[in-house]
Amino acid sequence: MSRLVHLGGYLALVVTAGALLAGSLFAPAELSTGTVGVQLGVALTAAVAGALEFRSTSVIRQTRRKTIEHEGPFGVAGFDRSDVFDALAVVAGAVVTYALSVSAGFGPVLASALVGVAVGLALPNVGAPAYCGSFVGMASPAVFGSLEYVAVAGVVAALGYVAATESFGGVGGKLGTLALFGCATTAAAVGLEYTDPGTPQWDLAHLVVPVAAIGAVVTVLLSVRLELGAVVGSGLVGIGAGLGFPLALPELGPTLATVAFCASFVGMSSTERLTDGRHVALAGGLCGLVFLAVAPAFAGAGGKLGTTAFVACIAVIGGLELHGRVVSVVKRIVGSGETTA
Repeated sequence: MSRLVHLGGYLALVVTAGALLAGSLFAPAELSTGTVGVQLGVALTAAVAGALEFRSTSVIRQTRRKTIEHEGPFGVAGFDRSDVFDALAVVAGAVVTYALSVSAGFGPVLASALVGVAVGLALPNVGAPAYCGSFVGMASPAVFGSLEYVAVAGVVAALGYVAATESFGGVGGKLGTLALFGCATTAAAVGLEYTDPGTPQWDLAHLVVPVAAIGAVVTVLLSVRLELGAVVGSGLVGIGAGLGFPLALPELGPTLATVAFCASFVGMSSTERLTDGRHVALAGGLCGLVFLAVAPAFAGAGGKLGTTAFVACIAVIGGLELHGRVVSVVKRIVGSGETTA
């Protein structure tokens, strides 16, 4: 696939994540109270991860290779049949999820989780792209009032999915970020308006943060320890939370179910990205804080939850990398001083 396509996929992820942070940071003062510190801290460490990803990704490596690539069977350089099947799965996931959520009355969390589990078990080869599409289908009917708009957003997300295959691999929330990219691009192109922005509910932080941390860790246990895979593991957390929290806590249940499902995307990270349970729990807890902070932005758009998880993951990954480099420099300085002495 051409380096320009890879670059486009990388930018789709980075710009979408940045837009989510910026959208809440520059919201009216009464809606952004208490978010500035969280936003700036997350943005700083996330920028480190983004820069390192840009250096290591094939976006850069591709520039050192020959620029002429063979054409795939569909006449597009670097694309093949698997890319087409993935793209179709994204669109199908979006349409089916929206129908289940709105027409069948399941609601966005249960609808997306059910699609993820069903496709992850029955058609694992297209589980990830279908799950990506399901996040598009979580869009509110108040914003995406017809199935046609959802399908268009699914097509845009599908293009992003294929283009971003070489960027941020194994980072939780990537699929949702591509879904938000599709929804936000479509909304801007056709003039759709988002729903009224929410106010960050910082008074719920003592519940949201631990629920998010637990949701992320449980997803890892299901996907890695029980070997169910990331899509099925996340979907099961969504089903459990979507059914359990509203029954146990009628008032706060829907919010906590959404938080747990959001954090399950953190738990989809590979062990190469978040190497142990402490890092997963840390990213999950941070995901809870980001969930509260970005409430004013992109209200009603599909993929917002995944982008929230993606922002938390790359912030933790960037923070860990920054910490490792600082420790390495300190050790080098201390070692040099001891040698001199």
